[in-house]
Amino acid sequence: MLLGCIGDDFTGSSDLGNTLTKGGMACVQYVGVPDGPAASGVEAGIVALKSRSIPADEAVRLSLEALEWLKAQGCRQFLFKYCSTFDSTEKGNIGTVAEALIDALEARQVLVCPAFPATGRSVYQGHLFVGDRLLSESGMENHPLTPMTDPDIRRWLGHQISGSVGHVPCGIVAAGPEAVRQAMQAADAAGHRLIVADAIHDADLVTLGRAAEGLPLLTGGSGIALGLPGVFRSAGLLSGTAGTWAGNSGKAAILSGSCSKATRAQVALHAKTHPARELATDDVMSGAITAGDLAEWALSQDGLPLIYTSADPAVVRAAQSRHGLAASATAIEGLFAETARLLVAGGATRLITAGGETSGAVVEGLSLDRLEIGPEIDPGVPAMRAGPDLVLALKSGNFGAPDFFAKAAARLEGV
Repeated sequence: MLLGCIGDDFTGSSDLGNTLTKGGMACVQYVGVPDGPAASGVEAGIVALKSRSIPADEAVRLSLEALEWLKAQGCRQFLFKYCSTFDSTEKGNIGTVAEALIDALEARQVLVCPAFPATGRSVYQGHLFVGDRLLSESGMENHPLTPMTDPDIRRWLGHQISGSVGHVPCGIVAAGPEAVRQAMQAADAAGHRLIVADAIHDADLVTLGRAAEGLPLLTGGSGIALGLPGVFRSAGLLSGTAGTWAGNSGKAAILSGSCSKATRAQVALHAKTHPARELATDDVMSGAITAGDLAEWALSQDGLPLIYTSADPAVVRAAQSRHGLAASATAIEGLFAETARLLVAGGATRLITAGGETSGAVVEGLSLDRLEIGPEIDPGVPAMRAGPDLVLALKSGNFGAPDFFAKAAARLEGV
C-alpha cells in the first residue's frame, strides 16, 4: 500500500476514493480499522471513520488507531481527509486530529486545503467559498451538528489547535510546486504546524500534491488528492491495474437524512415522479414509524422509492429543541440503519444514501467492512460495491446534480 488515508466520515471517504480511482490508483475503502492485513494489490487504502461529530478525544483515538494500521501496511504517505465544507466546531475535530497525527508522525510542513473547485469549493486568502458564497453564507451556517459560521479557515483552526497556522496564498500556488515548497519551508521556520493553502482551480490542487511529495502527512478535502496518483506514477510505483465495474440489477431504494440545499432540491425533484415518504422527527421519536413499516413500504413500490427526513433547517431546529439534538439524531440514524438492513434482507441490491451521518449509520447497520470504489456518478460521488449482491452510492449532503438519485440508480445498475 502506497497511500494511507484516514477519513472522518463514510461519504467523504468515498469521495476521496473516487478521486484516487479516477487518477489510476487501485483503491479500497475500509469501514473502520480492519482486523487483519490488506489484500495484495491495494495501492490506496482509506480507513473510513465516523469521527466528524463525536467528542474530539474519541476522534483522536480512532484516527491514531487507523494510522497505526496503515503504517503496518507499509504506506509511504498519509492523508487526513475531512469535508470540503470543513465541518467542525470551535472545539474540533479537524485541527485536533491533525495535530495528533502530526505528533505521531513527527510531521512538518503539513498542508490544510479543503478546496475542490470542481465541486464548487475554493479557498482564497485563507477563506473557504462554496460557489460564489463564503462558507458562512452558503447554508452551512445552518448545519444541525457543525454550523460553519466563520469562513476563515486559519481562524477556525486557531480555535482547535495549540500551535499556530500559516498560509500559502494563491499567487504562490500559481507559481508552481517549487514556489509552494519554499513557502511551506518558510511557514515551518516561522513555527506554523499547519499551513492553509489557497486553491481556486483544480490545477492548484495538483500543484499542492506535487509540492507535498516526500512529506509524511497532508490534510484536506478529496481534491487535495488530485495530484497524488501522478506523483506515485512518475516514481514508477503504480501497477495500472485499477479494477473494472459491473453493476447490479434488482430493487433499489433511497434513504436521505441530509438537510443541505442540494439534497432538499434533489428530494423535491425526485418526489415529483417517484414514490416518496417523508419522516417527521416527532413520529420517529414517538415510535409511530418503525423500520419494518418503512422497508415494507419501499419494497412494495414500483420505481425508485425515497424515504427522507430532509426538511427545512428551521423545521429541523424546532424538532431538535423539542427532543434534543443528540437524541433526535441518534433515533433517526438508528431508524435508517435498521431500515437499510431490512431492505437488503428483503432483496434490495442497490442502496442510495444522502448525508454523511445517514450514510455512516447505513454502512454500520449493514455491518460492511470494505467497499470497492467504482466509477463516478457525479463529481465527488462514486458507485461502490459492498459484495456480490449489493452496490451503494453514499452521497455527501451538498453533492450531486438535481437528478442525482435517478443517475445513481442507473449507474449502480451498470448503465
